[in-house]
Amino acid sequence: MEAMDAHFWIGFFNIIILDLVLSGDNAVVIGMAARRLPDRQRKKAIIYGTGAAVVLRVALTLIAVWLLKIPLLKTVGGLLLLWIALKLLADEGGEADVDMGHGLKAAIKTIIIADVVMSLDNVLAVAGAAHGNFWLVLFGLALSIPILMWGSKLVASIINRLPWLVYVGAGILAYTAGQLIVEDPIVHDHIIRYAEFLSWLAPVALILLVLMVGHFWKEHRSNPS
Repeated sequence: MEAMDAHFWIGFFNIIILDLVLSGDNAVVIGMAARRLPDRQRKKAIIYGTGAAVVLRVALTLIAVWLLKIPLLKTVGGLLLLWIALKLLADEGGEADVDMGHGLKAAIKTIIIADVVMSLDNVLAVAGAAHGNFWLVLFGLALSIPILMWGSKLVASIINRLPWLVYVGAGILAYTAGQLIVEDPIVHDHIIRYAEFLSWLAPVALILLVLMVGHFWKEHRSNPS
């Protein structure tokens, strides 16, 4: 019984740490996507985005074993996350007089797509740390809600005060995308295992790529001529 209790509490604390680390990335996406909306619209985007993230995590938890069998799933997710990072960076400093209804819908769409990609790692990590304990899995899902909600509000508020932090957020997303790609079983078995240095070089290179391409794309959109 003591061994079982110890196992439970180890999983419990592991899940707290995993949620703090992995849900932080989702909070960055939600905060960045909602940062340019008015307060009321921003709150809606954060609430809907957080709700979508939780629902997605529940659904992904139920089909986690099946998801692991899909070839190149993490690579596709990583590439999609790179696109989101570029898009969020290019949109910074764009036209401010956008239609707010469209702006809200666009923000929620971006958040949901990113949540699908980024929740996968969180679900698999929490499920692994829980070692099949249903209550620990539920605890991990419940803990992610306040982290996403309050973390997103904080990120959006800080970026509005310090706009250059959007580059930091894009870099975080690019690094996360790189990790997803190098951790993909097929990519790891056919490439990374023969060149271990790529496991850290690829994410760093993608940060530089996203920041440079995103910056030039942003400049082009601001000055189309």
